Amino acid sequence: MQKRILCYGDSNTWGAIPNESERYPDDVRWTGVLQNELGSTYKVIEEGYNGRTTVHDDPIEGRLSGVTYFKPCMESQLPLDLIIIMLGTNDLKTRFNVNPKAIASGLYRYKDVLNNAPEVGAKPEVLVVAPILMDPSYKDHVIFHDMFGEDAVERSLGFAEAYKEVADAIGAHYFNAADYAKASVKDGLHMEPDSHERLGKALAEKVREILE
Repeated sequence: MQKRILCYGDSNTWGAIPNESERYPDDVRWTGVLQNELGSTYKVIEEGYNGRTTVHDDPIEGRLSGVTYFKPCMESQLPLDLIIIMLGTNDLKTRFNVNPKAIASGLYRYKDVLNNAPEVGAKPEVLVVAPILMDPSYKDHVIFHDMFGEDAVERSLGFAEAYKEVADAIGAHYFNAADYAKASVKDGLHMEPDSHERLGKALAEKVREILE
């Protein structure tokens, strides 16, 4: 029986091409790399959405709180062996006015959802992924500069420690995407193919460590 993995994230899980409105092909996105690395005994379910936050509904764009959709999304895909959550970059937007520790704290609400999920198979393992760092080049992108303000890079540096602390507190596994991938200088936010590849391969090793 295949092991089932839900990958729940934002535009970097959706596979947004830096500074474009298109997405990378399936086999280029880190989720596709992960699937190829793990092989046919695994089923990787990609659930990326542009602009998705941890828990905040965007006052301008609306409908972007990740935790709101997490419950129906997760339950529709049961049974699951592992859920990978990589969110937080969009929470750095100045309109939310939150620091990395507050952003990471939103993950406690995901744990609450999981605790109350229907029992279809065993409870899935959870892998909390600290997002990649912002690159200073986002300031050259007019829209992103307006969205994220002057200090998004500095604030993103706090992701790793904050996410590790929450992962330990909720009994989840932890992984730092910034150890393997980086944002493109084309927009300071999204990954290029080489980062997708490195991230997908590194996550494949982590998944095997967790599930095998």
